[in-house]
Amino acid sequence: MKEVASGQNLVIPQLIVGLGNPEQKYERTRHNIGFAAVDSIANMWHTSLSENRKFKAEFGEGRGIKSDKIYLLKPLTYMNKSGQAIRTVLDWYKLPQNSVLIIYDDMDLPMGRLRLRLSGSAGGHNGMKSAIAHLGTQKFPRLRIGIGKPKNAAAESRDPNTIGHVLGKFSPEESQLMTQVLKLVVEAVELSLRQGIEKAMSLYNSRSVSLPED
Repeated sequence: MKEVASGQNLVIPQLIVGLGNPEQKYERTRHNIGFAAVDSIANMWHTSLSENRKFKAEFGEGRGIKSDKIYLLKPLTYMNKSGQAIRTVLDWYKLPQNSVLIIYDDMDLPMGRLRLRLSGSAGGHNGMKSAIAHLGTQKFPRLRIGIGKPKNAAAESRDPNTIGHVLGKFSPEESQLMTQVLKLVVEAVELSLRQGIEKAMSLYNSRSVSLPED
């Protein structure tokens, strides 16, 4: 957290984490959109990611908008153990918990929508449950990317329709939409680095992307 001249504390990320599962079979699935988001950020910043065995993750160091050092992380521990890698990086670089921005999928948001928050519960997401458990707090920023709900899905997370939806791949039309969403994600992250999470919340939580109708 950084302090500006007015005395107001701005929450500015230093570690940007995308949640997902390793292995090729999970690539481009809805549950791995957090990985895709970090890849998009890395590409935009010309930052290379490589496997770091100490962190059990793909990891990269880059320079933020104000030339501050920014760390990018994709845990390779599988979703339900994501917090291990996050905690290791925080301890290694001596970063505060609220300097972490975690990006992940959310079925409760429709496709084309983003939602930034400064804190909150896991909302049933196993990756976030692990992150909260290892950080020992819910008070860190997160950016949820809407993947929508499947048709005829039951409320339980173990419902086969729900599991199939989360671990399924985007259709060609949905992939087009998510390409535009990921551009918004990069913009929102860059604004949060310049002016803080709350400013990005005010501008991007109301934005949405939709495909043009034929």
